[in-house]
Parts: sequence; structure tokens; C-alpha cells
Amino acid sequence: MTKVSLAAAKPRIKMTADDHERLSRLAASAMDRAPEVVSFLSYELDRVQIVRGGAAQGDFARMGSRVDFRDNSTGRMQSVTLVYPGEADIEQGKVSILTPIGAALIGLSEGQSIDWATRTGETRRLTVLAVREAAFA
Repeated sequence: MTKVSLAAAKPRIKMTADDHERLSRLAASAMDRAPEVVSFLSYELDRVQIVRGGAAQGDFARMGSRVDFRDNSTGRMQSVTLVYPGEADIEQGKVSILTPIGAALIGLSEGQSIDWATRTGETRRLTVLAVREAAFA
């Protein structure tokens, strides 16, 4: 197993100002509970391009977005909704931003790929296939 290098080339990611502010506060408050995931999320927050206004409606993974992606290691395709920790429900496909996959997906656009570390420390690569607004019941 290999660890993800934060120095490795990363795709450009985008985020709304509101998501950035809220996720920054969440990361600061959750460092003791999930230090490795929060460290990765914080790194992503530091390098993000903030989008405002109409540009915020672009096709990039935001909180509440439904993201279809492929695990390039296994070929398995999944569809998840990015949510805050209290809203997570794996049976409904709602994945917390404080999980390795949630932190990896945030800010990515269709066609982009990123390396991420599983909870066991294995490096995996995923590719975003589609991003759309989630329909919550």
C-alpha cells in the first residue's frame, strides 16, 4: 500500500464561497476526530478556486451535489451525494465530506481524476463521470 503524496499533481478544483467558509469551519472543529481526512480536506480547501455568482452553478462537485464516479483501480462505478456529517446515510448514497471519498470528490468537474487514500492507506484513483444537483426527498 502506498500513501497519497500531497505534492502529487492535483486537478484544479472549484468551490462556492459559502461551501468554502462552512467546510473550513468544519475542518477546524473536526481535526481531533478525523485528522487524516481533515488534513486532506484542508489541503483541498487551501488550493481551491472560489467561484461566485452565476459561475457557482457550474458542473463541479458541491455540497449537496450528486456525483457519479469510477474507481479507476477496480472499474466500479458509484453515485453519491456529498453531505455534512450529520446527514450521511450510506444506504441512501449520502457520503460525508469527512470521509476520504467525500474529501476527494469536492470541487471536481466531469472528466477530472484525483488520487486519494482509503481508510486503510491504499492509494486509489477516481474519475468523475457526471455532477448534478441531488433531488432530496
